[in-house]
Amino acid sequence: MKTLIVPTDFSPSATNAMNYATDMAIAIEASVLLLHVYQVPVAFSEVPVVAVPIEEVNRLSIERLDELKAAINHITSGKINVDTESRLGDVTEELEKMCRSVNPFAVVMGSRGTSAMERLFLGSNSLSVVRHLTCPVIVVPPGAEFKGIRKIGFACDFREVVASTPVPLIKKMVTTFGAQLHVLNVDFNNKNFKADTPEQTFLLQSMLEDLKPDYHFIDDPDIEHGINEFAEKHNLDLIVTIPKKQKLLQGIFRPSSTKQLVFHSHIPILCVHE
Repeated sequence: MKTLIVPTDFSPSATNAMNYATDMAIAIEASVLLLHVYQVPVAFSEVPVVAVPIEEVNRLSIERLDELKAAINHITSGKINVDTESRLGDVTEELEKMCRSVNPFAVVMGSRGTSAMERLFLGSNSLSVVRHLTCPVIVVPPGAEFKGIRKIGFACDFREVVASTPVPLIKKMVTTFGAQLHVLNVDFNNKNFKADTPEQTFLLQSMLEDLKPDYHFIDDPDIEHGINEFAEKHNLDLIVTIPKKQKLLQGIFRPSSTKQLVFHSHIPILCVHE
């Protein structure tokens, strides 16, 4: 059975992502695993001391997870299976362990939050966190609601497509949701056109041929703006990007970015690896 791992710090953003994941779980007949990773609260003085007993932190974590589980069961009338997990440690490390153990369909997370989650997506380590997870991560912007996934956009730079394109995962997403795939390439005045671009384009077309994708070549000096404008105009439900390759991710998670694709378009981002 498919499983969606939903990390939470109990912030509004994390709760919104949980609601998104819940509706997705119903649509694809998946279970939900709520994960809260906590750290030992420390009061800093001349000698750092534990501010709250670790047993109390663990108890509160389990209590709040149980409340979320009860809320999901109430909203869905028990239609989906919901499990909870409370762990002490680093959010990234515990997520990696969980992904190796569960092999989820995806991790579904909010794009903004407090404490550990805020450091995840708005701190200096945001890109490395997404890169290091071993499974696909769906980043849900504030206010986004799951209403089905009918159109998926795949941001591609047509470079080393055989080695870098996660074809099996893209196919799984497209077929699971019965979606139409749109391959998006943003360039400006052919600035990124290389001698092997035609060959790379042909290779990608061959790899994705059975999905019958539509190809769109967007002329825009700014990747985030080009993707955002296309996504809004064509009502995309999900944008697929490769963290190691796409400049797009830098704009998504940088709070000072003038574009902030996710925050403006309310379109979830699926981060997948090469």
